[in-house]
Amino acid sequence: MKQSVGYEKNQVLTVEIIDITSEGEGIGKIDGFPFFVKDAVIGDQAQIRVTRVKKNYAYARLEKVLVPSPFRVDAKCMFHKQCGGCQIQAMDYGRQLAFKERKVRNNLIRIGGFAPEYIDRVMEPIVGMEEPFYYRNKAQYPIGVDKEGNPVAGFYAGRTHNIIANTDCCLGAAENKEILEVILSYMKEYHVPAYDETRGEGLIRHVLIRKGFTSGEIMVCLVINYTGRDGGRKVHGGIRKEAAKDIVKSAVKGVAKERVYLPSQEKLTQALAMIQGMTSVSVSINRDRTNVIMGKEIHTIWGKDVIRDTIHVRDVENDFADFGRGITFSISPLSFYQVNPVQTEKLYSLALAYAGLTGKETVWDLYCGIGTISLFLAEDARQVYGVELVAQAVEDARENAAENGICNAQFLVGKAEEVLPEKYGKEGIAADVIVVDPPRKGCDGVCLETMIRMAPERIVYVSCDSATLARDLRVLCDGGYEVKRCRAVDMFPMTVHTETCVLLSKLKST
Repeated sequence: MKQSVGYEKNQVLTVEIIDITSEGEGIGKIDGFPFFVKDAVIGDQAQIRVTRVKKNYAYARLEKVLVPSPFRVDAKCMFHKQCGGCQIQAMDYGRQLAFKERKVRNNLIRIGGFAPEYIDRVMEPIVGMEEPFYYRNKAQYPIGVDKEGNPVAGFYAGRTHNIIANTDCCLGAAENKEILEVILSYMKEYHVPAYDETRGEGLIRHVLIRKGFTSGEIMVCLVINYTGRDGGRKVHGGIRKEAAKDIVKSAVKGVAKERVYLPSQEKLTQALAMIQGMTSVSVSINRDRTNVIMGKEIHTIWGKDVIRDTIHVRDVENDFADFGRGITFSISPLSFYQVNPVQTEKLYSLALAYAGLTGKETVWDLYCGIGTISLFLAEDARQVYGVELVAQAVEDARENAAENGICNAQFLVGKAEEVLPEKYGKEGIAADVIVVDPPRKGCDGVCLETMIRMAPERIVYVSCDSATLARDLRVLCDGGYEVKRCRAVDMFPMTVHTETCVLLSKLKST
């Protein structure tokens, strides 16, 4: 690789973008020396400005597209470059799918050590979307102020905490814009201060919005820096309240259970209640000076504590046609629930198809969350055991099972790498099929070792990071399994992220 002789910061150069990194940066080379260029698309002839020079490579920003790539399209959002949430929005969607499929393939080959011809044999075509916009059922908007002191909502610019004011993200639900405008108007009218993270002062920090795409139900949760819990103490915004005194004023719902956490709270809830589908308004109390968005303390101030949504089982072998059955879930502000419901149905149906259940199997679902995959599996299994670290998620899973009349799913609290050895080693609970859907860091080593000792006939691995997936597949294959099927699912169009579902089968001893 060429070294950075003669290149320096702020130098303007012309390059052709010949490749793209796994994080969506374009790659251009001059005399063999690589430049990584944010917002560039494969095939662009571009003018770039060098921002950082290393020994064997450099970073640059896109100054001007001289000759656009045939894969370059007009971005739908005017803020996509600054925001950083849609790293590849300027790339044709078909090319996005090819990029993601290649990313998974390359990781399996380079990190997993699998032969290219082997991966080409087991990989199936990526599952894309017909409409790759407005797919997110969850959005979290930071709240701040502009230069004139007016409240704004939007997203953080890439790698900063500077808010780009935008209430109309083209990935979120259409109702988000109206909801945010109601909240910002309320803040301005009633002089409700936005949170200032540098000083740790102000009231409203973030707004969480969730929508059930099947039910149409909408939830709004305002994350607030609330300190007025004691009688007579002044809260942000100048309201006083007596200890333990509930405000029984809800003209819209007729029954009120809310305390006052916000100035003129009833005015806000009444305005939000007018939005079609509004089901729940709550506050999340977060007094900590931290980057963690949600607080642990949630209080419903209008409507219900949860919203509901249904995920339908689809026929993987028949272009994902609707089978006509589904599982309904209750979703709270803190629930983990996949953000793209259209693709979630395809991903979970793929996992169900790969599991190959006949009604006789004992299935373990590790990292089960609120039981989304577990309940999909339960109808076709003899018994399902779900394991999840977060106690509230397990409680939600149990309630979801009860609401759907599912009696053959048991949910356990704990780390998969601790619960699995305990139940298998001491209680002898075996597994015919194990399903894992771990966080981005992948499976714990002890968990993988226990899975291999349990020797299920099939393992279904659902992954949100194909790099850690490849690493873990190598461990499982070295432990007596082989990859039989692999398919990427585009859960996050316009971004570099993708999900992957893999079927592993136990090798027969000779």
